[in-house]
Formats: sequence, structure tokens, C-alpha cells
Amino acid sequence: MSKNEEQSNVQNDENINSKDFLIGSLIGGIVGASLALLLAPKSGKELRGDLNEGASTLKDRANEWKDIAYVKGNEWKDYAKETSAQVQKNVSEKSQELSDKFKETSKTIQDKVNVAKEDATVVKETAEEAAEEVAEAAEEAVEDVKKQ
Repeated sequence: MSKNEEQSNVQNDENINSKDFLIGSLIGGIVGASLALLLAPKSGKELRGDLNEGASTLKDRANEWKDIAYVKGNEWKDYAKETSAQVQKNVSEKSQELSDKFKETSKTIQDKVNVAKEDATVVKETAEEAAEEVAEAAEEAVEDVKKQ
């Protein structure tokens, strides 16, 4: 596992732990405030006032959490864009490297094929010349034998 992947996993774990903590805090705050209001010995008017105040506080906290979630969402979106761009760049670079290597290998093979063709042509010409010389030598030998 690469260092970047490990850092990403640690960061994801921290984000999940932070999210779980925030959700737990919010739910705990709501439950605690509700129980405190309901169990406190107060008149109906005071209880309604406290409930309204608690609801207002809860609304404010919910707005704060919404804003935090919006900011975190934008951060994650930006991180995803950056990561995607980096991956796309890496893939493009590797693809270009492979293409260049393929072209280079193909050219090397073609050069070797051309050299082999040239060598074959030289061998063929040498063999034809040798065959002609052997034929001439054979004719001379036949003529020498006929002369004797």
C-alpha cells in the first residue's frame, strides 16, 4: 500500500470519526436538553418558554452543522477533483510512455529486419557469383579434359 493510500485511509477514518462524533453530540444535546426541560419542576408557561428556547438553540445548532457539512462537502468535492486530475495525468503520461516505447521497439525491429534483408541479399549475390565461378571452372575443366 503506498504512502498516499495510507494517508487517504487515515484521513477517511478521521473524517468518519469526526462525523460520528458530531452526529452523536447533536443527538446527545437534543436528548439532554429535552429531558432537562421535561423533568424540571416548572410551570406550563415557563416550560413552554424553555421549550421554545431549546427549539431555537436546536435550530441554530442545526444551521451550524448544515454550514459545516456544506464546507466539508465542498472540501471533499475539491479533493476528488484534484485526485481525479492527478490520476488522469498519470494515466496520460504512462500511456504516452508506452506508446513511445512501442514505437521505439517497432522501429528497432524494422531496422533489424532491413539489415537481415540486406544480409540475405549479399549472401544471395555471393552465392550466385560463387555458382557462376564454379560453372566457369567446371566448363574450363571439361574443355581441358577434352583437349587432352
